Order: sequence, then C-alpha cells, then structure tokens
Amino acid sequence: MSTPAKKSTAAKNKWSQPRWVVPGVLLVLLLIVLFAKWLTGLSGVQSFLHEFPGASSLPENAPVGFPAWLGWQHFLNVFFMVLIVRSGWQVRTAKRPPAQWTRNNKGFIRTKNAPTKISLDLWFHLTLDALWVLNGIVFIIVIFATGQWMRIIPTRWDVFPNALSAALQYASLNWPTEDGWVNYNALQLLTYFVTVFIAAPLAIITGLRTSSAWPKKAGTVNKIYPIELARAVHFPVMVYFVLFTIVHVTLVLATGALRNLNHMYGSSDDINWVGFGIFAVSLLVIVGAWFLARPLFLRPVASLMGKVSK
Repeated sequence: MSTPAKKSTAAKNKWSQPRWVVPGVLLVLLLIVLFAKWLTGLSGVQSFLHEFPGASSLPENAPVGFPAWLGWQHFLNVFFMVLIVRSGWQVRTAKRPPAQWTRNNKGFIRTKNAPTKISLDLWFHLTLDALWVLNGIVFIIVIFATGQWMRIIPTRWDVFPNALSAALQYASLNWPTEDGWVNYNALQLLTYFVTVFIAAPLAIITGLRTSSAWPKKAGTVNKIYPIELARAVHFPVMVYFVLFTIVHVTLVLATGALRNLNHMYGSSDDINWVGFGIFAVSLLVIVGAWFLARPLFLRPVASLMGKVSK
C-alpha cells in the first residue's frame, strides 16, 4: 500500500513533466493576456496609459543611436554568456569530470600554497567568467565616457509608472511603440539597468565566492558570507540571464527584426539586411564555439595555463 508521502511525490512528479508544464505555462500566459485586456479596457486604466505612454524622457544631451563598439560589446557579451551558462550547467551536473586542471604556480599569479586542482569544466567556466568580467568593465567605462549610460540608467521618477504602463501594453498584446534608436521604453530601461548593474554584479560576487580562488581560511568573512548563500543566489541569477535572453530575443524578432538587428549589429536605423547578416554570422560563431567547447579542444588550450591530468 502506498503512503500519503509517496502519493504526494508521485503527484508532484506528474505535474513537473514537460507534457504538463508546457500546457500549464501556455494557460497562465493566456490568462495574463485576458486579464490585461480587461484591465486596459477600464476607463481609469486608459487614463493612466494616456498619461504615461510607456517611455520616460531622456536628458537633453543623451546620445542617439548605437555606435559600432556597442555592437561588438553586445556580440561578445552574448558569446561569453552562452558558453558561461553551458559550462556552468556542466559543472553543476557532471558526476565525473573529463579531466583535471592545475594552475602553474609561477609568473604573475604565484602563491605560497600549492595550487588547487579543479575540473576542466570549472577551469573553462572560470576562464569565461574572467573574459566576461573584462568585457563588462570595458563596457561600463565606455558607456560613462560616451554618455550611453543615460539610455539604461533611470534619470526621472516617471520611469516607474511608465514601466508599469509598458508592462500592461505588452501583456495585453497592444505593444508600446518602439523607437529604440532614440529611447528605450521604460520597462526596457529598467530591465537593462537591473541586468547590467544588479544581476551581473551578483553573478560575479557569488561566482567568486563559490570558486577555488576564494580564500578558504578567511574565517570571519566566510561566516558573514557563507558559500551556501552564494550558491543559493548564483543559480537563480543564471536562470534570470537565460529568461532575459529568451524574452529579449523574442521581442527583438517580434517588434521589427530587421530594424532592431540593424540597431544592434549594423549601427544604423535603416531597414535592410545588413544587421541580420552580421547577426547570422555571429550565431554561426557562437554555435561553432558551443560544439568546440569539448575536452578534445579544451585540453590543449588549458595546458597553456596549467597542467591537465586525468
């Protein structure tokens, strides 16, 4: 005879299967759309949408358009993030690492104690993290030097009601008017702000705490900032980046693909196939890197920075 606990577990497993999850998600999305359509039909909500159309005004000296360096930054960020998620998932799920890597204890990085041996997957993940952080530092420096920060950092309080307005418009499928070349809508602005200035630092801080680079004998600091806390935050942050990427790509393609891709990759507000072509090539590079990120190809690269062993 099955116990209540076993029945409960079986029920949870049943509803967690993909054949139930997908219809469940679609049903929730449908209910959100229906509710948003009803809500936006109310006179008070319509007045709110009229007063706050969805975009907050930028400072008068805010730059217009996207320079070429921003397109390169965007590609590198996507490139590193895709591989970081892939390698991070391998680190989290691999039962037996394909190889081990030990840092050469000489040159710029030299320690008194012997270097810690880590898996090849973790070496790849940490190396990608370092490159992603370097790319992010360059991005932060340049956006403040060129004024591009004004496009992703709130400068007016009305960004919040405008973000709510944009969310209602998205949810009701009556999407806000897009003019990303000049100004993002308020919901985009807040999302980019959270991604760049909150989610990214959280990923770095928690990733550093869980890595072998963190000092194990820092007793007081380790008590204040335990590794369990870092792990509890690090994975949800990764999930956030995955969801952000899915929604971001969906909206780019659904709200004028050619023009949006020209903004991001072609540094132009024209509607042609230049940006799409560059985007297609970048996808091929990312897909190629995904399949090349295997022990057969990683071992020679890792051996340049340390010792690879079984």
